[in-house]
Amino acid sequence: MVNTRSKIKKIQNTINLWFSKAAMADTNHLATESGALIGSNDDLLIEILLRLPVTSVLRFKSVSKHWRSLLSNRRFTLLYKNAGFFARSLCIPFDNENESIPPFRNLDFYPDPRGIRIMQSCNGLLLCRSNEGDARVYKYYVFNPTTKQFAVIPSILGGMAFRKTIIFMALAFHQTDCVHYKVVCFYFPEPDDVIKVQIYSSETGKWKISDDYMSLPDCSIDYIVFWNQAIHWYPFDEKSYFKLDTEEFQSLPSEDFENWEMTLYFGESRGHLHLVERVDRLQLNVFEMLNDHSGWFLKYRVDLDELTDAYPEMICSNLDPLSLDYYEFDVFDVVRGEEEEETFMVIRVPGKVIRYNVVDKSFKQISDKIGQTRGIYVHRYIESLVSF
Repeated sequence: MVNTRSKIKKIQNTINLWFSKAAMADTNHLATESGALIGSNDDLLIEILLRLPVTSVLRFKSVSKHWRSLLSNRRFTLLYKNAGFFARSLCIPFDNENESIPPFRNLDFYPDPRGIRIMQSCNGLLLCRSNEGDARVYKYYVFNPTTKQFAVIPSILGGMAFRKTIIFMALAFHQTDCVHYKVVCFYFPEPDDVIKVQIYSSETGKWKISDDYMSLPDCSIDYIVFWNQAIHWYPFDEKSYFKLDTEEFQSLPSEDFENWEMTLYFGESRGHLHLVERVDRLQLNVFEMLNDHSGWFLKYRVDLDELTDAYPEMICSNLDPLSLDYYEFDVFDVVRGEEEEETFMVIRVPGKVIRYNVVDKSFKQISDKIGQTRGIYVHRYIESLVSF
């Protein structure tokens, strides 16, 4: 591992040095230099650039027309992925030795006087809105934190009267399907006692009203997830997802779970929809949904006993040792690896964030900057070079 990182570092230093020299050269000389460096071998160039920080990749788009075309091509943008998560204003990489995650301090890409907050992450894009104030004047944004591109989403159809009844917005985007995204608005127009849907397409730049509707849920929505061409939410109700291709509300089976109140996580990774249930003080079940939405199956059983020795601050000594809350932790994410043995969970213990491998049970600390507060909402970050 050390040798590999050392080699990558040398490649980064070499190519950055070359870029500095090349940037001062005229166009013809630049073409000669680049041809000599990579021998007109796009595969070699891609292998090198995949190992560079995104800031370098974005700079290299200005080297030549050929490089810009190559780095904008979906073949490259789909391969280039570094990941982490946002928690409050922090951007924390899943690999704490990975320096390619760009710094992220403030959502200041647009001068919104009410501030900006993240509502949802979806395959490299963020759905954001105004942080405070009257809901009727909230602005909504789609933001790519990698390229710093953003779009202000126009108001839904129906004006102020409908804007004040918005329950939640959801973002639908997957760059393997299309470079365009959709924003889905769930609202209850008075005096109707039902939820209706409007869908915004970045391709047309317009909203459209969908025909289907559902009854109002009995509780607030904690999680919003785009998976398998549908918007899903949790807690589940009579209807629990909206299919974008048919524009219909559908239900997810819920009879497979023992204790719905102890659900710690609901989210997607590499095309898999997961739900994490706490079944004992330190025991978790990770369920996965079948692709046809027909049922859940138990994917992983996770035992966190070894974490308490390494992080005794998890113990709430003022509580009954038999209480489910005796050990304090949250599940931030479930991340599937390219190989099964690379799958891990992101777990918060007081003041720290842990990366826990669900297969070999190894773990390591990836951050100590998260603070002590429980119930933090986090949003996954995937570097995306896609342009709007």
